[in-house]
Amino acid sequence: MNRVNNKRQSYSQNLPAVILLEHPSEVYVYNYGSFLGKKSERLVVKEKGQVVLEVPFYELQNIIIETSGASISTDCIQECMQRGIPISLLSSTGKPYATIISPYLTGTVITRRAQYESYKDKRGIQIVKLFVEGKLKNQANTLKYFAKYRKGADGQLFSNIQYLIEKINVIAKELNSVSGKCIDDVRGHIMSIEGRVGNLYWQGIKLLTASKIDFPGREHAGATDPINSLLNYGYAILASKIEKSLILAGLDPYAGFLHVDRAGKESLVYDFIEEFRQPVVDRVVVAMVNKGSSVEMEEGQLSLKTRRDLAERIKERLETTERFHGKKYRLQTIIQMQARRIATFLRGEAKYKPYVSGW
Repeated sequence: MNRVNNKRQSYSQNLPAVILLEHPSEVYVYNYGSFLGKKSERLVVKEKGQVVLEVPFYELQNIIIETSGASISTDCIQECMQRGIPISLLSSTGKPYATIISPYLTGTVITRRAQYESYKDKRGIQIVKLFVEGKLKNQANTLKYFAKYRKGADGQLFSNIQYLIEKINVIAKELNSVSGKCIDDVRGHIMSIEGRVGNLYWQGIKLLTASKIDFPGREHAGATDPINSLLNYGYAILASKIEKSLILAGLDPYAGFLHVDRAGKESLVYDFIEEFRQPVVDRVVVAMVNKGSSVEMEEGQLSLKTRRDLAERIKERLETTERFHGKKYRLQTIIQMQARRIATFLRGEAKYKPYVSGW
């Protein structure tokens, strides 16, 4: 326990006490001991008695607190409720355990109405194209990331990966020509582009891991080989993070666009997760395999020890900082930012730009 706490404290010292996201404004508090209060018409956040943020309440749309050590004054809560500003409380793992919602809050209703209506117009096509654009670029960048370390050691492998990347980039350009009145008109075309790029990408992953382990190619449910088992378990962890971010953004996780509606299927989760599979999970899994980390299988499934190891590595990856919109944020914060941007895009209030990882 002390090891985890010390690690988290050291990490926090390198980051600001709070993050104020772009319009619509969202305050994200994650440092132990933070205090949220009201001063006139402004939200005030303090650490160790020092003011670290002041922002007018009229600019706020949401407050997210991800620490067990924060406190908030009742007059601050009252002001937020009167203005319809929800206060979301998350555990240290990012799991929402409570939300204080005002009876005056209408943002969720407005957002979900826009989400459902978008399915029948061009907004649905636009948001899916952006999700897939992010996915294809992240697939290419993941191959670039691992290939750059092979350039000197294995020139042939590097050349083979570069060839696959070039083919991916050619196919990805087809997204620009996709058009229609609603997502039902273009779903097949988009999935064809996604599928062809996916085949090339997984060929690249097979080449990158060939010296360490046998990878039969991408398999989903029921896979019994180590790499697919790692990927499937990692995606399940990521999906839980994606679902929480969508709910906090006021979106319906079951109402997607590219993935069709089906009882019990969180279609929007499967749409949105595409943007983050490679930078969050694939990079962790390929690194584990290439570094020779122990991957134990028991009766066709990952052992408990391996599952815990993978979960910890993904958690650490989500806490690393990446550059986005000219600033550095934790990956899990970027996911929440992007979920909010989906909502504002569907409401017609802002543009959406997919997250693309560096390499």
